[in-house]
Amino acid sequence: MKRYFAPFKELRSLKRREKFFVLSLIPLYFIVIGLFLQPLNEIIPGIICIVREPDVLITDYFAVGGIGAALITDYFAVGGLGAALINAGLTTLLSIALIYFTGKEMDGHTITSSCLMFGFSLFGKNIVNIWAIMAGVVLYSKYHGTSLKRYLYVGLYGTSLSPIMTQMMHIGKFPLPVCLMLSLLLGLGIGFVLPPLCTHVHYAHQGYSLYNVGFGAGIIATVVVSLANSFGINIESRLIWSVGNNTLFAVILLSLFGFMIASAVAVRGKTILESYRRVLKTTGIAGTDYLKDEGGATTVFNMGINGLFATLFVLAVKGDLNGPTICGIFTIVGFSSTGKHLRNIAPIMFGVYLASFTKTWAINQPSPILALLFSTTLAPVAGKFGPIVGIIAGYLHSSVALNVGIVYGGMNLYNNGFAGGIVAIFLVPVVQSISDRKARARGGLSL
Repeated sequence: MKRYFAPFKELRSLKRREKFFVLSLIPLYFIVIGLFLQPLNEIIPGIICIVREPDVLITDYFAVGGIGAALITDYFAVGGLGAALINAGLTTLLSIALIYFTGKEMDGHTITSSCLMFGFSLFGKNIVNIWAIMAGVVLYSKYHGTSLKRYLYVGLYGTSLSPIMTQMMHIGKFPLPVCLMLSLLLGLGIGFVLPPLCTHVHYAHQGYSLYNVGFGAGIIATVVVSLANSFGINIESRLIWSVGNNTLFAVILLSLFGFMIASAVAVRGKTILESYRRVLKTTGIAGTDYLKDEGGATTVFNMGINGLFATLFVLAVKGDLNGPTICGIFTIVGFSSTGKHLRNIAPIMFGVYLASFTKTWAINQPSPILALLFSTTLAPVAGKFGPIVGIIAGYLHSSVALNVGIVYGGMNLYNNGFAGGIVAIFLVPVVQSISDRKARARGGLSL
């Protein structure tokens, strides 16, 4: 069997071009599937619908058990299954090409950013609305006389604010050219302030929330939405959530993750278990890079394991496999190269699941199921302080994530990144002070 996988050598031993080709196989896999799921004459109109659709995630409160009202846009329901997958695949391929032609070497964040671009292109990003923010990041790098490579991943992650670009095109009080100009200028401004802000907010949570750009983006979105509301520009609530595709996507996802695991084992053999054990011993705190530390095979193995776990978890709680939840699964898979593993995500997810028994919502409702998946931004908390603290972090996160979106009207796709940053800032110092009784004395702290 191993000889059939001989061309797929250990990833770090591949040439640069081969590494990026292997990564491109994931979006190509879904593009091919998309071509089979929807007639070609419906795909282009579907993509046009996706591009034109307002993509906000949350306005006011989530409509869960009386908490509020949800605003979620599922591209499967907007443009059709095929169009959504092709939009996601093309957006991801363009992102991979951007990384490649910028000259960056592949690392863990290459995989993470690519998986996030794919996932959120089922759920808010598209082949049009990401570029203004990226242009703003380019402008920032030119202004400071530094290479774009330094800020490229921040720009890709920062496209979580892409719904703002689309939403500006739907302001009824202005003609289309004015809306277009406002959208472009706002995107440039967001991209320009992202790098310094995200660098700064990292110190607040100390790397215990993996979605650092999501935290920074939440602050930007709060300012932008507050300004918009001051001028009488309001965002309407809505929920677009597709159902009934669990069997289809279970087969698609489980086949992909199973193949990833089998390929990794075939490439590395028995030594992969020893390498994977080392991964499980890490905290996963921001800055972790399994691709550099353990190589491609182990990284792909970890991605496959986490993908299987997340998919089966959604199915076990009777959740829906659709654009938003597949996005959540791929967020876990992507960060499996830069910090997440089974030992540090399971307690967080279990904490959210336990919360469903004590709070006023069910775990398989739209917003809670997303909180379940995206709560793994707090994986380093469980990795550092153990499963009990991880469960507490997940429990707290479920409440914060379901309510915090009101401050920026759903304009930040990484809502859980903002919520996770808040939970980490609140919880980590408390846990550290309890675990280290000398903390007060060393810091000279007082009330």
